[in-house]
Amino acid sequence: MAEKIVSLTVGPVEVNCYIVGCDEHKKCAVIDPGDSSHRILAEVEQNGWSVDKIINTHGHADHTGANAKIKDATGAPLYIHKDDVFLLSLKSMRDMADYIGVGHSPEPDTIMNDGDTIEICPCLSFSVIATPGHTPGGVCLLFNGRLITGDSIFRMSIGRTDLEGGNSTTLLKSIKTRILTLPDETKLYPGHGEPSQVGFEKENNPFISGAFQ
Repeated sequence: MAEKIVSLTVGPVEVNCYIVGCDEHKKCAVIDPGDSSHRILAEVEQNGWSVDKIINTHGHADHTGANAKIKDATGAPLYIHKDDVFLLSLKSMRDMADYIGVGHSPEPDTIMNDGDTIEICPCLSFSVIATPGHTPGGVCLLFNGRLITGDSIFRMSIGRTDLEGGNSTTLLKSIKTRILTLPDETKLYPGHGEPSQVGFEKENNPFISGAFQ
């Protein structure tokens, strides 16, 4: 398989930035570049890729802090779900960016919707799965049995819902109907922390089992 996924932990909030590339066509997507644009671009260069798209799973500042620098360096278009566009210019998110020491995001070039397919090259594309709750426009990206989940679900935990637009009932519904309905072997790549699998979270995540509800 020509596809390759690289995970970099970036920024003061330790966000997982994912670079998903194709060694055959030498193209990649940068997903949630929260900070450390120099590290991200160095990894892209080391693999001999060009950045085809920048994708945000949601609009929180810790996940968008290097959008501008990656875009300026590569010219790649920025994608975000339509319901999270407002977060990129929201004062509280810009204040958060300033507080944690990351950049402000530019406006997106392309708006994502649930069910969209984002093609990087002929052998690599992402299916957009809307998973609102952590934010109104949070999404997961499905490709080849792997799911980049943003802050919707983590290993043994779920995303917070106390920030602008968050809703715990909506998030739990998204997890149960949009994520846990995927095959048990689907590997989960969250926005923070270690990878997991759908089957493991069904059996072990206390927020899913109801222990904390």
